[in-house]
Amino acid sequence: MKISTQLGYAGGFEETVAEVQELERAGIDTVWVAEAYGFDGVSLMGYLAAVTDRVEIASGILPLFTRTPTLLAMTAAGVDALSGGRCMLGLGASGPQVIEGFHGVPYDAPVARLREIIEICRQVWKRERVVHQGAKYAIPLPADQGLGLGKPLKLITHPVRDDIPIAVASLTPKSVAMTAELADGWLPVFYHPTKAKLRWGAALEKGFAKRAPERPPLQIFAGGGVGIGEGLEPLRDRARPMAALYIGGMGARGKNFYNDVFASYGYGREAKQIQDLYLDGKKAEAAAAIPEAFLDETSLIGPEGFVRDRLQEYRESGVNALNVGLVGDTRKERIATLDRLKNLIATL
Repeated sequence: MKISTQLGYAGGFEETVAEVQELERAGIDTVWVAEAYGFDGVSLMGYLAAVTDRVEIASGILPLFTRTPTLLAMTAAGVDALSGGRCMLGLGASGPQVIEGFHGVPYDAPVARLREIIEICRQVWKRERVVHQGAKYAIPLPADQGLGLGKPLKLITHPVRDDIPIAVASLTPKSVAMTAELADGWLPVFYHPTKAKLRWGAALEKGFAKRAPERPPLQIFAGGGVGIGEGLEPLRDRARPMAALYIGGMGARGKNFYNDVFASYGYGREAKQIQDLYLDGKKAEAAAAIPEAFLDETSLIGPEGFVRDRLQEYRESGVNALNVGLVGDTRKERIATLDRLKNLIATL
């Protein structure tokens, strides 16, 4: 089972780079470089490519509305070349508040766009002359929409790989089905190991039924905070602020995909309460309202036996690549947590 971890949204680059280098030496498989509305993610991905040797460098995620499909392909090919074939292109829709509020781009048809983007990227990497006439993207641009001078072009440079892995952060049934059909990795948020099948099982099966047989099995990246040892249960509370941010603040009332997922696990009343508190500016109260049961059921923090049982639940639910936050106040402690997790996985 692969192990990955998410890097922070902004700042502290020297510390982040040093930690990634130590994580690589300790055996981490993948690091996810975030991009929200702070610094861009690709700059850090390129820098990490230059100062690491083995770790997979994944965008986690690049919002699909912020770049053309061909630029996404060029970007992934560039990082893949810099890293010697260690890039994963992580894509997601983000949300309308960020896309329309920060980028000034209409938020429409994310699933249709993702499907076309994946098709276009794979054309670019194979150095085919890009010709695509879809519902959302037309390449070359038709003459009646421009100067009429566009012609099919192929990538000038030769990519290290002609099929760079694509991971998709998806949550809705349609987007999850598309992910299972076309993508190489799935990055769900608030994945619950014993309730995920009820939420996403039908969508995954629908997508798998259409999946091309030559594509490798879908990597499902899920997990949570991880800390192995006696008396660590209070550390599960560290997940509260981030959970409250997504459940309560990542979207408007009636248009928050994370809130919808959380509510679908049987926390409908709590989902509304957390959102109301967060949007009213009561962030601490929103964090406190995250049910303890949810933290316990999705955590990898606790005694070795507890963590082993939870890992088994993740595996049985289909997770084959962990995405974890390593518990520890210092880099040394987080590296030690990674070592303990690797050793425990080896016993499963």
